[in-house]
Amino acid sequence: MEAFVHFTNQTQGRDRLFRATQYACMLLSYMLEHKTGREEVIMKLKDLEASMRSGRKLFRLGNMLHAFVSARHTSQLPDLVPRWCLTASNLNRVLYFMCDTVLWVKSVGLISDINKKKWRSRATKYYYYSLLINLANDLYELCWRMEHAARKEKLQGDSSRLQSLTSLATSGLQPLLLLLYITLKKHPPLLLDTVKNLCDLSSPLDLLGIYKTNPGIIGLCGLISSLVGILTVAVPQLRLKY
Repeated sequence: MEAFVHFTNQTQGRDRLFRATQYACMLLSYMLEHKTGREEVIMKLKDLEASMRSGRKLFRLGNMLHAFVSARHTSQLPDLVPRWCLTASNLNRVLYFMCDTVLWVKSVGLISDINKKKWRSRATKYYYYSLLINLANDLYELCWRMEHAARKEKLQGDSSRLQSLTSLATSGLQPLLLLLYITLKKHPPLLLDTVKNLCDLSSPLDLLGIYKTNPGIIGLCGLISSLVGILTVAVPQLRLKY
């Protein structure tokens, strides 16, 4: 088991490094797109981006196994909402990697009778569903911790602070933002996980035609998400745990 965990951690770390490079190239090529005399640099950046995208296919098996084992782990969580949300998210990730494998089989010519557009759409939808479920779980976790913070203030007997945190209906938006700030400041893993999932949404939203954007936005969001992922692999204490 330790060997498997070490393998998946290595796979996750390398995949995030490749992913960060891929999206950095996408962002840079977009920024240089309208500058004259940069055609050769843009071509090299796009070639490197394609190489990183292809290189990430090497980690497909490790990512699929990691998602499957994570689904087994989260299915045993005591809290109902994280159990259902995280298990459903991991199963969607497994299906995403399976579709991605089919696309890889098509790209290398092992099987030619595959509808590439259909399978790419399926893969994108499974990835999109996984992100939405993750965000739903982040929202649940955030609400639970905000409620816990408000109760803690009540137990401490700080009536003025309590009013600023809990009288949201009569005090407007500012107390809610204050409580949100306090909660996220005390729980960096929750903040990082939420930022990562929000950033990851840009690509499937664009591919599915739900919200069209440009390669610059996708590249920037993908780079931020990848850097957060690298950080949580390098510093496990910053990873959201259940």
